[in-house]
Amino acid sequence: MDDRDIIALFWNRDESAISAVSEKYNHYCWQIAWNIVGSREDSEECVNDTWLSAWTYMPPKRPAILSAFLGKITRGLAIDCLRRKYAAKRMDMHIADVAGEVETLADVAVSTLDEYMEKQELVQLLNTFLKSLPEIDRDIFIRRYWYMDGLKDIAKRHGCSVSKVKSNLFRNRRRLKKYLENEQPQRVVQHCI
Repeated sequence: MDDRDIIALFWNRDESAISAVSEKYNHYCWQIAWNIVGSREDSEECVNDTWLSAWTYMPPKRPAILSAFLGKITRGLAIDCLRRKYAAKRMDMHIADVAGEVETLADVAVSTLDEYMEKQELVQLLNTFLKSLPEIDRDIFIRRYWYMDGLKDIAKRHGCSVSKVKSNLFRNRRRLKKYLENEQPQRVVQHCI
């Protein structure tokens, strides 16, 4: 079934929308959840919650790209599930590595950009940065920080070593940080000095 037809079912409050979206996007959303929570039961719960959330959000929202809309919901639910699950424990899974890598960008991306830039501007900056990367670098970056794939999985996908993936991510995180710092309004740069 076409995505427009599935969205129309949601908008018409037709319950067959749930089975249609599940049939088309179950594996996609389950893989996103699995990469984050690493548990079959939790992944299934996140996917089921995704269908409920999609039912709640449509209407009033009409997603331009259904897969991205569902992926974003699943990702958010999986991260929330992981936080609840490991609230009192130290995470010793690959997600902790991802969090540590992203932390290097946190000062720039969170404290200064959130204060001085609108969300849409930040999204536009990130999209511009990603478009400037070679296709392989962009795929590695997105697979790690959007889909939260493990380093071994990314290395296998691109037929290279884990160390090559690590250095690629390191270089591109530094490039992104420099890019964001250069794109900030002058007052933000002065405020950070």
